[in-house]
Amino acid sequence: MNKSSSGGTMKTNRISKLVLMGLLVATVAACGGRKGRVSGEPLVPGDIDAFQNRTDVGNPLENNKTGSSIWDIFNRKNQDLSVAVNRYLWNASLDVLNFLPVQSVDPFTGVIVTGYGTPPGGGRAYRATVYIKDPALEARSLVVSMQTRGGNPVSASTQRAIEDAILGRARQMRIADKKF
Repeated sequence: MNKSSSGGTMKTNRISKLVLMGLLVATVAACGGRKGRVSGEPLVPGDIDAFQNRTDVGNPLENNKTGSSIWDIFNRKNQDLSVAVNRYLWNASLDVLNFLPVQSVDPFTGVIVTGYGTPPGGGRAYRATVYIKDPALEARSLVVSMQTRGGNPVSASTQRAIEDAILGRARQMRIADKKF
């Protein structure tokens, strides 16, 4: 009796695995719908030839730049992702604002967020957010936002002084690199 019940369980497991695999295959197949055919419309043998001869579709085995297939995720040849952050501005920002604890950094978007800290010789705590938005070593590439612990923004002259210090330090780092 024990033998027959385990045989039935094995058969049920096998059937459930086959059903699960069939559902998985159907799900993946549904993701790759074809252009030019209404969903639910029957596919006739001539449709495949007409689909393959269309010029606006492209070869599904090549890199499809429209991202219309799940396989395009794995077959990307065009790496347009580049870091558009000036490394001198990035390092100078961290160097000038070293008295502030760094909370988060994202070198791909050029954002540095710090926590509250007191500058050496100062009595007021500040926090800063630095955004480096361009790869050029210019003032327009750098945006610094600072605020006090009360949430009030710092004066424009203080903010400008911090930006100037970062830009000056970035230029010093660039000049030092050119000597080597």
